Amino acid sequence: MYKLIAMDLDGTLLDDNKDISRENLIFIDKAIETGYEIVIATGRGYSSAKSIIEKIDSHVTILANNGNIVKHSFDDKVIISKYLDKKDFRNVVEAGKKRKLDPIIHIDGYAYGYDIAVEHGDDYLGYYNYLKNSISHRRIKNLDNIEEGILAVVYPGKSDQLNSFYRELKEEYPGVYSAHVIENMEIAEAFLEVMNPEGTKWLSLVEYASSKDIKPKEIIAIGDNNNDTSMIKGAGLGIAMVNGSESLKRKADIVTARDNNESGVAFELSKILKI
Repeated sequence: MYKLIAMDLDGTLLDDNKDISRENLIFIDKAIETGYEIVIATGRGYSSAKSIIEKIDSHVTILANNGNIVKHSFDDKVIISKYLDKKDFRNVVEAGKKRKLDPIIHIDGYAYGYDIAVEHGDDYLGYYNYLKNSISHRRIKNLDNIEEGILAVVYPGKSDQLNSFYRELKEEYPGVYSAHVIENMEIAEAFLEVMNPEGTKWLSLVEYASSKDIKPKEIIAIGDNNNDTSMIKGAGLGIAMVNGSESLKRKADIVTARDNNESGVAFELSKILKI
């Protein structure tokens, strides 16, 4: 029997307009009433994720920044945090600079009103459109002055360049980082995310579930992109969106019949759970 449902946001629970459909909202409310634990598992920062799920009537847990920070949505209490070591942070920033890439730093600064730090202004072309909808970022000219916990280093850019950088990090720093490249995004052709080696959606999801006496086989996970791979493979039931990456769909137990613009989450899970 399943007890916990982990849902990605972009490309999964959200439609292309970044809204949660009425059907998906109704399903979530009914699932919570039935007794299921709902976890929003997203690559977004906490403040961005929380603003999006405000339409959900009940409390949910937010697993943000790909598992590097987990909080209760009703009181913003930190449940799990996995920060990037400061030395490892400097190494990846220096490696990016050699490739003429400028980082976007996700930090645990929600309590201070911002959770993204950047070196340049909003109009800096190297950020592509990453900051376009972000209201919670701050310019810090010297990144060594960041005092908050570092959750992720993000590089938007061209797919070939970022995949090359990803391979370099894996070869030069084996086991030091958790990293992945996400492609076909609206904000850029691709972006590379670099995090704590224990910072994956699945590892943090298992840790949280364990605190609730929920086993991995009792988890349903649903997502659409490469950062969802670990939880789709590890969950008792891993579901890929039909609009998701081909790589993820090959690893999933089920591929949804409907996409994110057709309330695919509600449609598929209602059938499976008979809600």
